[in-house]
Amino acid sequence: MKKTPLYDEHVRLGGKIVEFAGWEMPVQYSGVVAEHTTVREKVGLFDVSHMGEIWVTGPSAEKALEYLTCNKVSSLYDGKAQYSAILNERGGVIDDIIVYRFSKDRFFLCVNASNADRDFEWLVKNNPTDAVITNASAEYGQIAVQGPRAIELVAPLVKGADLNAVKVFHFCEGEILGNKVIVARTGYTGEDGVEIFVGADKTVDLWRLLLEHGAGYGVLPCGLGARDSLRLEAAYPLHGHELGEDVSALESGLGWIVKLDKGDFIGRAALQKQRESGVPRTLIGFYLDEAGIVRQGDAVKTLSGEDIGSATSGTKTPTVNKALGMALVSSKDAAIDTRLSFVVRGRAIAGHVVQLPFYKRSK
Repeated sequence: MKKTPLYDEHVRLGGKIVEFAGWEMPVQYSGVVAEHTTVREKVGLFDVSHMGEIWVTGPSAEKALEYLTCNKVSSLYDGKAQYSAILNERGGVIDDIIVYRFSKDRFFLCVNASNADRDFEWLVKNNPTDAVITNASAEYGQIAVQGPRAIELVAPLVKGADLNAVKVFHFCEGEILGNKVIVARTGYTGEDGVEIFVGADKTVDLWRLLLEHGAGYGVLPCGLGARDSLRLEAAYPLHGHELGEDVSALESGLGWIVKLDKGDFIGRAALQKQRESGVPRTLIGFYLDEAGIVRQGDAVKTLSGEDIGSATSGTKTPTVNKALGMALVSSKDAAIDTRLSFVVRGRAIAGHVVQLPFYKRSK
């Protein structure tokens, strides 16, 4: 299995290591609840160096990305980031990504760890232009600093840029400890924060600085367990759960980033047809009305016993403090407050459809 530049740091700090997408990663340190709560109330650090990074450059870079992704790349300007997705011809989601525009001929993509190589191969194979596509994943480490005190922690450390002036889903370039960094005001927790891209060989220095400087802010290193419970409360989709190649972008709740009016892109024809005829399945959020926890793959039924779909994610989360989850079900059964039955280990548990997200931070 692969190891990030911070692997030895995780071991030194007592992180519990598990396999994730072919990487050895910490699932927790002090405990999922403590780490989750720290991110909601103070600030937490996540090693996300396993994520992939891809450059798309050249005079035709924007044109290439307009065809290769579903969001409107031409709406970006220098310093702006955009949530988007790479789709297959059926409109299914190969991966959800973030696109960063440095200039009209220089774009940076952050892609999921499990899909990095596949994404790169797909982009190269389907590139309709002479844009240069480069897999730079091995060159970068990445640390996510998330929580209401994240900007307060990081801003004084960044030289050559005013992080306080960087808006959400924007980024800047600067230096920390004399090393070049990209600091993006993005994240996967539902809280304010940044994701810092740094040279792979400088990642340990940055991690130690953030822990040392963050001691006065109540910082904690956090693992995959808290990352998952945080993203679930915020109703952020996870590839392999809510997102997949056999689920269209419209079905999985990504309709807001599908720009059918921007011109041709991979998957457009299938999604246009689906939008016109009606989306057969819909991603819902649910609360359970009885004791139990629903997990991915558990069947979802109507109260009369009709099979209508399956759960994509589920747990009981620390902030909301309810058993909740998301599920992909037939659109006719997706209305808010619809009563449903979830089959967990052969036992039917009552629940109902609720509005997403489960949690939204105060501005």
